[in-house]
Amino acid sequence: MQTLDIDYRADAVNLRGYLACDETVAGQRPGVLVFHEGLGLGDFVMARARQLAELGYVALAADMFGDRRQARNLQEVANLVGSLRNDPELLRGRGRAALAALAALPQVDANRMAAIGFCFGGSVVLELAREGADLRAAVSFHGVLTTRTPAVPGQVKASVLVLTGADDPLAPPEQVLAFEHEMRAAEVRDWQVISYGNTLHGFTNPAADGSMMRTALYSAQADRRSWASMRGLLEEVL
Repeated sequence: MQTLDIDYRADAVNLRGYLACDETVAGQRPGVLVFHEGLGLGDFVMARARQLAELGYVALAADMFGDRRQARNLQEVANLVGSLRNDPELLRGRGRAALAALAALPQVDANRMAAIGFCFGGSVVLELAREGADLRAAVSFHGVLTTRTPAVPGQVKASVLVLTGADDPLAPPEQVLAFEHEMRAAEVRDWQVISYGNTLHGFTNPAADGSMMRTALYSAQADRRSWASMRGLLEEVL
């Protein structure tokens, strides 16, 4: 497997992504973006990119903070994430830059693209879908579902899959319900919400042990089931 860093730019900021693909496969393949958690682009999301490459995709783990910056504590997470979530156009612009970087690679079929994201990255994926990015699938793992710029009818092109913990305080039931109303109002042709019972935030990351954030806890069962659901959707639409 080939892995390498890829630099690209958005709003005068240098962004350093991480590419994973099987270099022995000839021809163009579908591309999948992977958006990181609030801590920044690190080992967890890089490992997910490699898993996607093993499935036959060209995977780019995007950098949303610039120069692959890593947060060291919850205050830094709040500052880094807040600066983007409070400026939806800035957030979406960095997501678009990652999409363009992946689509431009010679081994990628730009007509077969998807995006997945974890935690903060899940909200990035949904923002790209809302603005009508050329994605066949948008998959959010334990992402925040609220937005300042809801989808409008006819705009969302992607099949949308939300994978959430039923006890996640960052996506409480009323916000899940509001998201479902948003999808209906926007006449999104294909959307799903799967809620895992007795499951908190961060359920896909084995490092989520409640030490940094009490309500973030890994669940092997929800991790396995959510990844299988993602795989099924990607196989269907890509």
